[in-house]
Amino acid sequence: MKRYKRIFVIVLDSLGIGAMPDSGKFGDVGVDTFGHILEQMGTLEIPNLKKLGMLNLHGGGRMEAVERPLGRYLRLAEASNGKDTMTGHWEMMGILTEKPFLTFTDSGFPPELIEELEKRCGKRVIGNKSASGTAIIEELGEEEIATGAMIVYTSADSVLQICGNEETFDLANLYRCCEIAREITMRDDWRVGRVIARPYVGKHKGEFVRTSNRHDYALKPTGPTALNALKDDGFDVIGVGKINDIFCGEGITETYRSKSSVHGMEQTIEICKRDFSGLCFVNLVDFDALWGHRRDVAGYAGEIERFDKNLGVLLNSLREEDLLLLTADHGNDPTYTGTDHTREYVPLIAYAKGMESGGPLKQEDTFAVVGATVAENFGVAMPQGTIGRSILDQL
Repeated sequence: MKRYKRIFVIVLDSLGIGAMPDSGKFGDVGVDTFGHILEQMGTLEIPNLKKLGMLNLHGGGRMEAVERPLGRYLRLAEASNGKDTMTGHWEMMGILTEKPFLTFTDSGFPPELIEELEKRCGKRVIGNKSASGTAIIEELGEEEIATGAMIVYTSADSVLQICGNEETFDLANLYRCCEIAREITMRDDWRVGRVIARPYVGKHKGEFVRTSNRHDYALKPTGPTALNALKDDGFDVIGVGKINDIFCGEGITETYRSKSSVHGMEQTIEICKRDFSGLCFVNLVDFDALWGHRRDVAGYAGEIERFDKNLGVLLNSLREEDLLLLTADHGNDPTYTGTDHTREYVPLIAYAKGMESGGPLKQEDTFAVVGATVAENFGVAMPQGTIGRSILDQL
């Protein structure tokens, strides 16, 4: 018999809590996303995270833990070989990734890849570097329009992005080129997690605007996950934010795109007011995309505080039959060098109104305890080949 009718898993994208023992192999020494933000800011206005036990799990700065936290909390290590969004989320739902997705942040894509892309698309590539999407359109948009070239760029994530002006490139052609790029980057030595079409409008610098016709071409998970198991057994699997893209729609019954992390929490609060049976799986990406990669400590701190306000609303909306799980998918220490993710432990904080008491739980060696716990709650068997064990009996 299932214990909770609804489970909300909310991923605070990149909110790591300290370097893993192997972090040096990933170029990350002494990293600590949440701890270093607290150290630099001194304090944060996070009463709801505080009462759930976040500071009991991982403190810093001038903030003190509470004596009687309401939540159960523990630290999760990543078992997979990587530190990116897809690897982290896939592992949560049971997939162990041993071959990491590739990033091309420092040097752009190799000449052989670009040559094949140009040949098959019939367009010259410009850009081919790591950049902000809005900045590279401002830099190269006029050249693309005038010459018929296409803007290709990447970021600190495992991604190849193609910008196209909707009036001169044509959306169908942009999508065609992205499909070609997706096929090319299936090769092991060029394997990226996502190819993204980034259409925009405007004719001159200062007036370029990206449109809502973005399209992601993600790799499908390498096998079935807890999400597939839930869907196949007739449970609701509601994705908010990037979840549908991360899993390429696999195992999702309903999806909501978010304009921001604040919007994502507002959507989650509205979903909480509805009747459903199953999982609401939420990704809040602004911690990572807007602040972590840009190494903006104050911006990241402000995002945590905005999240905490909506967390308070959600806590008041939860029903007796609900379980809330807060976690992260990797780190992105805004005090560290470079712009890349950081290899870190992540928090797992569990709360339900019926919990007798809060307190610490033993550290686990994989993010996959999340999916395994959700699956056991609903009496669903995890798919063959997945990893992770349930900690439902401790919640």
